[in-house]
Amino acid sequence: MGNARNLAFWAVLFLLILALFNLFGDGQSSMNSSQATYSEFIDAVDKGEVKTAQIDGESVRYQLADGTNFTTIKPLSDPIAEKLIEKNVSVRVVKQQQSGFMSLLGVWLPFLVLIGIWIFFMNRMQGGGKGGAMGFGKSKAKLLTEKQGRVTFDDVAGIDEAKEELEEIVEFLRNPQKFSRLGGKIPKGALLVGPPGTGKTLLARAIAGEAGVPFFTISGSDFVEMFVGVGASRVRDMFEQAKKNAPCIVFIDEIDAVGRARGVGIGGGNDEREQTLNQLLVEMDGFEANEGVIIIAATNRKDVLDPALLRPGRFDRQIHVPNPDIKGREKILSVHARKVPVGPDVDLRTIARGTPGFSGADLMNLVNEAALMAARVGRRFVAMEDFENAKDKVMMGVERRSMVLTPEQKEMTAYHEAGHAVVGMNLPKCDPVYKATIIPRGQALGMVVSLPEVEKLNYHKDEAKQKIAMTMAGKAAEILKWGEEHVSNGPAGDIMQASAIARAMVMRWGMSDKVGNIDYAEAHEGYQGNTAGFSVSTKTKELIEEEVRDLIEQGYQEARRILTEKQEDWERLAQGLLEYETLTGDEIKKVMSGEALGGDDDDTPAGNLPSVTALPKTKSKKDAGSKEGDASPEPSA
Repeated sequence: MGNARNLAFWAVLFLLILALFNLFGDGQSSMNSSQATYSEFIDAVDKGEVKTAQIDGESVRYQLADGTNFTTIKPLSDPIAEKLIEKNVSVRVVKQQQSGFMSLLGVWLPFLVLIGIWIFFMNRMQGGGKGGAMGFGKSKAKLLTEKQGRVTFDDVAGIDEAKEELEEIVEFLRNPQKFSRLGGKIPKGALLVGPPGTGKTLLARAIAGEAGVPFFTISGSDFVEMFVGVGASRVRDMFEQAKKNAPCIVFIDEIDAVGRARGVGIGGGNDEREQTLNQLLVEMDGFEANEGVIIIAATNRKDVLDPALLRPGRFDRQIHVPNPDIKGREKILSVHARKVPVGPDVDLRTIARGTPGFSGADLMNLVNEAALMAARVGRRFVAMEDFENAKDKVMMGVERRSMVLTPEQKEMTAYHEAGHAVVGMNLPKCDPVYKATIIPRGQALGMVVSLPEVEKLNYHKDEAKQKIAMTMAGKAAEILKWGEEHVSNGPAGDIMQASAIARAMVMRWGMSDKVGNIDYAEAHEGYQGNTAGFSVSTKTKELIEEEVRDLIEQGYQEARRILTEKQEDWERLAQGLLEYETLTGDEIKKVMSGEALGGDDDDTPAGNLPSVTALPKTKSKKDAGSKEGDASPEPSA
């Protein structure tokens, strides 16, 4: 439809320009003629010097025998045509129009064409908004219909508490008398808050599918334009449309684009955005009440919103939409698994247990990746193996088997990752090791991934210390194997992760007796925020860094102690990784205990696994790391 409209516009514009060219064609040719007096024209006729003449009303254009052209004006009552014919002059008479429309069109046509071109480009600049170029202040809210893919609460899983809150709003719209007879009023607004990908927008679409009332959807960024006052005008227009369709729901996605706190930022803030926010505040709960219009908004940055937007009477309900727990993940997987043919060996609960911290969008992506992998190998259904491979791809990155590592680089990566795994398996508070691999994935040469057995809601001090020890085990392994002078740059990511945990323990979690129970994070990182003027003395900064260094050093020494005590397990696991490249948690335990691994590819019996004393000693290498740097990224929590 839009392409046809643009094509019609350009066709009309071309015809107007063509008509303008034809209209002024004669005028252009007349400009090439010289002006002459009427008496000079009569003298030339009498002398027989005029060859041709064209009479256009009062205007006479004539050509002499020498080819020169002249133009003159004759009196209306002068019958000059008869005299020209008597002198054998070729005479052409132009028919005159009965009205002055064409003359007016000739005057105004250039201006009309210019105005049309201006309107077209202003309309394009405004994104073809409603009302064209003159509709800057019109709302861009779209009325959602069932034709655009109806979603109901049956399609939303894993966030039962949020669904219950919103189901009450839907029930209020369906049967308002049930609540109003007891004095209850319809909520003004509901704010959906949660991390990205948890299903906030999907919840809003489900409300539209369930409510059976008009549902307008708009993005927060649609209010703000380059022209001052446009945002406020669009807010007014949006509420006017909503009032005409009341009761209805208006969904504003990413409301933080327009609802940021006022007076914040360089120069005191943004005037246009603040005017838009002021208008939104007034429309939601101002002098005139908007009965029957419910505003639902979504954001993952509640902390930046203006307090006036969050008070009761505007957003009466703030609904937290968190990442799902294990039961929620299983329900979400079952919803998305309906759309793909799933094999009989697929256990969604096992997949849900192995995906802690995944959002609804992550799980949808996991199912999609599994379906793509099954299609790639020509299966008729999605098997459990496809889900496992998809989970590894999502969690650890794509395998880069085309990346060629030298034997020295591969060996250093194997010992590095084996160090992580051995230390993690010998510390009781560390999460169980899920998988270890020395196949390059993403930017890492190898990695060890650990997953919690239950949902992780908080960190304990001893648990954080043991996590630092597991993180520093890669560097400890390289130094124990090849010495201080031949450590690679592989532990760069480990050091970054250990530093982040140690700084959190000291500056935010109050786990340092010397620093105390004071939050130093904002001042230490240079963030002023709500603690403007709060600073830290040089002595305190030195104390913080000293405590952070001590925590990391303790973790490093703990890792060295475990690797020294469990050297046989460490050596066996490193050799197992060199042979098999990827090992699961159960396979790691078997390799460390000297058992044979089951499977068609396993030709090495348990008794033939190399003993620690028989393992070859690798010569020192200068730089076994690669340009990717970290050979062991952060283990998953």
